[in-house]
Amino acid sequence: MPRSEPLRVAVLGAGLIGIDLVTKIQRSPALSCELVVGRTEETRGLRHAAALGCATAAGGVDALVAGREPVDVVFDATNATAHAEHWARLQPLGTLLVDLTPSRVGHMVVPTVNGADALLHRNVNLVSCGGQASVPVLHALARLCRPRYPEYVEVVTTAASVSVGRATRLNLDEYIATTETAVRTFTGVADVKAIVNLSPARPPAPFRVAMSLVVPGADEDTVAAHVEAAAAEVRRHTPGYRVTACTVTDERIFVAVEVTAAGDRIPRYAGNLDIINAAAVLIAERYAARRPLAGATEELS
Repeated sequence: MPRSEPLRVAVLGAGLIGIDLVTKIQRSPALSCELVVGRTEETRGLRHAAALGCATAAGGVDALVAGREPVDVVFDATNATAHAEHWARLQPLGTLLVDLTPSRVGHMVVPTVNGADALLHRNVNLVSCGGQASVPVLHALARLCRPRYPEYVEVVTTAASVSVGRATRLNLDEYIATTETAVRTFTGVADVKAIVNLSPARPPAPFRVAMSLVVPGADEDTVAAHVEAAAAEVRRHTPGYRVTACTVTDERIFVAVEVTAAGDRIPRYAGNLDIINAAAVLIAERYAARRPLAGATEELS
């Protein structure tokens, strides 16, 4: 029997990603933001969260473990190097941990590709913003090309530097490695390259992801239809996602997508934050819809 009351959730990390998460959670009738946790009391993000009406705490994961009231879901919006410790501390509590860092500790999930997997695991990894933007398209094209997979895939992500917080900057190597791993996992292609550009342009550049694939014999009309179908699925949770280019030249497919943010607590150019946070909230909402009432049991790993 599904739950009727909102799922109790907490946000670990009060940076750019964490505060946008709070606004998205507050819009969801299925979720209730019980706590936002930062490193120190002086964290600017905690002041923003308090202004939005959320309970806040300093001290990182310790504050969550020591909390009087348990939460059902924790969104980890910190950094990849800290996530393994967070998982070790929270795992005994039975909490669903949705990881927005490129840690590769949990099970990788892209909602429109393998979203059902999120209901089978306690630690769900959302790859990266570039992964969330590129994997749906690349997965669709890899399926189109079966049994011959693309020979090479390249993913170039461009984000405005002002939309990239401290934690993401510390994790650029992990970002690249995790994005490449996700592309290999969801396409079956071994030869994969991911590149990240942080643009200092003014006005800030919108979030863009360009994908190049080497696929002998590709048909442009068929490719375009599969790309747009994949994009339409992503727009169900990220309305600002759109295809800006789709061409086939000789043996190379080129696809570019752009993500415009909803513009709540983040500017419209920060589509990198919007797409991964929208995916995180969607997973929590699906978990809320499927989670049994207290006293029932379910098998999650």
